[in-house]
Amino acid sequence: MTTDREREMGLASSLRAFTIAEGIVMIVLGILALVFPVIASAWVTVVVAIAFLVGGLVGWVTNLSRAKRLSRWHCFWRLVVSTLFLVIGVWIIQQFSTGPMGAGLQVAALAFAVGIVFLVEGLVATIVSLSHTGRSGWGWGLANGLVTLILGVLILSMKAWGLLSVLGILVGISFLFSGIDLLSFSAQFHADEE
Repeated sequence: MTTDREREMGLASSLRAFTIAEGIVMIVLGILALVFPVIASAWVTVVVAIAFLVGGLVGWVTNLSRAKRLSRWHCFWRLVVSTLFLVIGVWIIQQFSTGPMGAGLQVAALAFAVGIVFLVEGLVATIVSLSHTGRSGWGWGLANGLVTLILGVLILSMKAWGLLSVLGILVGISFLFSGIDLLSFSAQFHADEE
């Protein structure tokens, strides 16, 4: 018969093993994305298209189910947004079926959109951090804003071929750091529970 303490130790050991396995998978996926950034970028674009499709479908269902509780204009505009999600999702998927040129255009367009988001986010983060210089840690906010701003400028200044690899590189770096985090900090955290 096992005690509560033994069950807890077994659970902590299982969590630690799972965390280490997850970290290894993330590192491998990160390295693959960095080695094959164009392929990784295409996969990211397909995932975004699927997310748009799912979001559009869910939006239609939830808006129609709540139509009696929403104003007509509110419901109408929410359905417009849900329809836009569906159209964009279908359009991205359709572009992938037209061949490499259509797929490349979609990947580049999404990378360009990411560049714009980074540029705006970097500007906002920089302004916000500079308006809070009296608080401790404001320098980290400034560093984050400047790095994000620089990344946005770099992405927006890239030629078409560079845009094809941006998303894959970003995903690769993110996965790589997530994997390292899982192997170092998270695995150690679960080891402390044992």
